[in-house]
Amino acid sequence: MTSKIEFNCLPTAIGSMPQTDPKEACSVVAKYLPDLPAWPQLPMRSHLENMYAQFSEGFPGLAIEEDKVYVDRTADFDSQIEQLYNADSEDSTDDYGISAEYAAGLHAFLALKDRHPHMVKGQITGPITWGLCVTDREQRGILYDDLLAEALAKFLRLKAMWQEDFLSQISPHTVIFVDEPYLTSLGTAFVSVPNEQVTTLLEVVFSGIKVLKGVHCCGSTDWSLLLKSSTDILSFDTYNYADSLSCYPAEVKAFLERGGNIAWGIIPNTEEASTAESVASLYDRLGEAMAPFTREGIPFKQLVAQSILTPSCTLASMPAEAAIHTLELLAELSARMRSKHSS
Repeated sequence: MTSKIEFNCLPTAIGSMPQTDPKEACSVVAKYLPDLPAWPQLPMRSHLENMYAQFSEGFPGLAIEEDKVYVDRTADFDSQIEQLYNADSEDSTDDYGISAEYAAGLHAFLALKDRHPHMVKGQITGPITWGLCVTDREQRGILYDDLLAEALAKFLRLKAMWQEDFLSQISPHTVIFVDEPYLTSLGTAFVSVPNEQVTTLLEVVFSGIKVLKGVHCCGSTDWSLLLKSSTDILSFDTYNYADSLSCYPAEVKAFLERGGNIAWGIIPNTEEASTAESVASLYDRLGEAMAPFTREGIPFKQLVAQSILTPSCTLASMPAEAAIHTLELLAELSARMRSKHSS
């Protein structure tokens, strides 16, 4: 934990947006999330902006064919691995940046420095999800290859370091979220990854983030693994999976006591659900999600102080107008929580 910080229900986004114009997407983010804007990932703009390809530049043997991202052990593969390990040991991010071709929204986001936001949010795909979705030639996740698993964690660590430094041009106060949707598959027949490996690989990536770091999972998982990690912020889909976190009251209490924050993904990310909700209904729903913890002795005031509000997950699958409506609900709910409960 870098230092204790209280967000008091500030709103931010998970990352992906439906727009294809990066300037337009950044304008929407700046309007509704002025205090904690998140750079927009734009998967509808290019297949290079899906969460697996977007952070792949520079990985040894990496190849992209349409929507497939895989590793091909080419003739110079060993030298590329050696280069990666050397860069990791020297904290050298020079060869592991994220170009505008792969993240147009990130580079357009620099224009926000004129708005002087207090803090900015970035995001990167986590090592478990990336390692399961990037495959070898046999379409087996590279996470199951010990050499590649270690390499990918070091690689994503450098990517996170580079991104944090890039975002510091806008504000010295940064937070980088590590997105891990595939943690929902832990313990199933489909994903055989020991908890120790999950923790080890996540901590490698976290170690490259100097300021604040968060982890996001948009489903149900073993939250104790993440609550006991070094993350500063736990982000989850509250709208659909509030009950999953309420099973860990002791771990949540300990997490908050050491200064952690919870990002409550309380705004639904489907057009139908977003249209059906109101600020009043979401206010009540958030209160219901927090209630199990107050019953376990966590003061409601502390929960509010150590909270961020977000959509439940990506907005990229929504029509642009519906995504904007979702951010409107988010901003208005945040304003209501802050006016009613922030000291």
